[in-house]
Amino acid sequence: MTALAPARPATLRTLLRLHRPALLLWTAFVLLAAGALLWVHRSAAPRDRVCRRPGGWCTYTAFTDTDNVMNFLGEALSYAPCAVAAWAGAALIGRELESGTAHLAWTQAVTPVRWLTAKLTTAALPLLAGTTVLALAYGTVWSADRDVLVTDWTWDRVFVPRGPLLPALALCALALGALAGLALRRTLPALATACAATLALRLYLRELWRPLRGPLTGFWPLHLAATGIVLAVTAAATAATYAVLHRRAA
Repeated sequence: MTALAPARPATLRTLLRLHRPALLLWTAFVLLAAGALLWVHRSAAPRDRVCRRPGGWCTYTAFTDTDNVMNFLGEALSYAPCAVAAWAGAALIGRELESGTAHLAWTQAVTPVRWLTAKLTTAALPLLAGTTVLALAYGTVWSADRDVLVTDWTWDRVFVPRGPLLPALALCALALGALAGLALRRTLPALATACAATLALRLYLRELWRPLRGPLTGFWPLHLAATGIVLAVTAAATAATYAVLHRRAA
């Protein structure tokens, strides 16, 4: 037990150092998206309200149009999990299996289960924190400035990033990426497969929640139902990932 104690912080430091570029890129994305949402709420939406008053008049470009910015942010946030899946399948898991780095770690102080758990946890925490912040910010801005937005909550670009479905999709993408990386053990095939699987899930949800508008009405019942489905897929993908790991390490 004493020999295993220092392995955990060493593994964490190694993972943070290895994936520092991805963490910095994710942090930059979160800050830019949050900053854009803050600009919409503090500047663009109040400007549009003034412009709509009698005698009000404003000029702005396509890049400063409130609806354009919100639509772009909604699309970017709802499809961001595809990039997460590609990174998880390629850089987080697939590359280390293809290069043999993972097997080398398994023969030392880190067991396969601890290796995978450390990787998933180290990636999941910033993903969960960032997507939660963005989901809260997007939902708050959309609700507060709904009067100047030409959008509806049934639109994908609003439905997906407005609540916990966004963090759930990010975690699901991480699990699908890890599964693809372990199953294929090659960087590029894992990248393509994980991205395609997450994209299919994202597009399938578009059609899935619409039939539920009969028994379920309103945004939150439908949104939470979709979130539950994604979390179920996440749990299944995670269980499959550990099952594949057990066979690979046996």
